[in-house]
Amino acid sequence: MSSTVVPCLRYRDATSVIEWLCSNLGFEKRLVVPGKDKDVGHAELTLGDGMVMIGTEVDDKYGQLLTTPQKTGGLQTQTIWIRVQDADQVYTRVVDSGADIVKAIDDAPYGGREFACRDPEGRVWNVGTYDPWKAAS
Repeated sequence: MSSTVVPCLRYRDATSVIEWLCSNLGFEKRLVVPGKDKDVGHAELTLGDGMVMIGTEVDDKYGQLLTTPQKTGGLQTQTIWIRVQDADQVYTRVVDSGADIVKAIDDAPYGGREFACRDPEGRVWNVGTYDPWKAAS
């Protein structure tokens, strides 16, 4: 079995963010496990060979280790990069959704096209065609 990295994120309204990520960034629901009070206990969203795991923000022992952009004035401690086949097409969907574009689409100096946006709860997502696996080889 090979190793991989799967980012895990918590949201106040995980159900709405899951729908936004699927509709606008192209993720697909692999698994959504209900939690308490109609929230999301655990969700797995795939995009090609990649995955993110999402849950509803909970004030438990583990949840107290995490924060959200709303609690930091929008500042991020990390961002996520997703590689897509057509960044311009995804950009159009994201703009049409009304998302906050933090970096307009442009050609990257290291190759490909890219942009950055905030999801409905303020997390920054970088989207582009650059493939770091191909660039490193």
